[in-house]
Amino acid sequence: MAREITFNNTIINDDSSCYVIAEIGNNHQGDLNNAKKLIEEAKSSGASAVKFQRRDNKELFTSEMFDSPYVGPQSFASTYGEHRDKLELSDNDFEEIHNYSKQIGIDFFVTPFDLKSADFLNELGLESYKIASGDLTNFPLIEKVAKFQKPMIISTGASDFWEVKKTLNYAKNINPRIILLQCTSIYPAKPITINLNVISTYRENFSDTVIGYSGHDSGISIPVAAYALGARVIEKHFTLDRTQKGTDHQFSLTPKLLKSLVTDLENVRLSLGDKEKKLLSEEKLARFKMGKKIIASKNLSKGTVLSLDNLQFKSPGDGIPPSELENVIGKKITKDYIFEENIKFEDLD
Repeated sequence: MAREITFNNTIINDDSSCYVIAEIGNNHQGDLNNAKKLIEEAKSSGASAVKFQRRDNKELFTSEMFDSPYVGPQSFASTYGEHRDKLELSDNDFEEIHNYSKQIGIDFFVTPFDLKSADFLNELGLESYKIASGDLTNFPLIEKVAKFQKPMIISTGASDFWEVKKTLNYAKNINPRIILLQCTSIYPAKPITINLNVISTYRENFSDTVIGYSGHDSGISIPVAAYALGARVIEKHFTLDRTQKGTDHQFSLTPKLLKSLVTDLENVRLSLGDKEKKLLSEEKLARFKMGKKIIASKNLSKGTVLSLDNLQFKSPGDGIPPSELENVIGKKITKDYIFEENIKFEDLD
């Protein structure tokens, strides 16, 4: 099977442009206007899609975790559950940002973190979904989302290869339309922890699956390298201001950086070429100006036997190249040559 998927009406394969996801997550901080502004800026920056997160926190956390103290510079409330609730958009808000994304022409999808959220998003009519790294082994959630029979992305942070293989096989038995992302679940992730070569491992072992990269690194160079290794979907967290309150902002891309990433990814696609090494028509002038040819180093009389002593190698490259020297040395010339005249094969005996 070909390594190809249609995701939100975009065909993604080894020859395609990179599908760039602006992961807004909860960087809207529970504010609908912030969410809309982030969608607008992602669209302006050239992203293919925006992605949000949906949690029913009472469903997601144990009572103990929900009620646990959460005090610190990034906290929006005194307990962890209340903190998470402050960062959630309402049902109506989700419907509005879904419609708003359609209105301005950017793909929209969401990561559900629990079964209730998945059902809500299905009722909303989403065209695609993502499973977060933390739910790689959450088969009930994966089964529910897979049964929607919509394209889905599975992220693979904080896991071993055998777990990834088990999950992918499980999900594909229900729904074959899956994209797999290499990810490191460290926030932010230092370069030494990224392990981009896993992209190659995934491509070798899952030959019919589109592979991508979900990055928690702080810049744009690592995603560009990921594309060069075969990642065709890149997900990066997105913010309007890295200094905002919240744990994700510090490693998120700003609109300017996201725009640069989109441009660089397309430049890499164009630069990879077709694997065939050939002289390009655009290179011919440079070859003429900088290439070398074999010429007479002085006036030479007819019958002279050519040697290194009476030859030179100079630009422009509009004659016999020096690589043909073995076919010139030791030959007699059948005409007189003047200084710096091009040596020609038809004049050699």
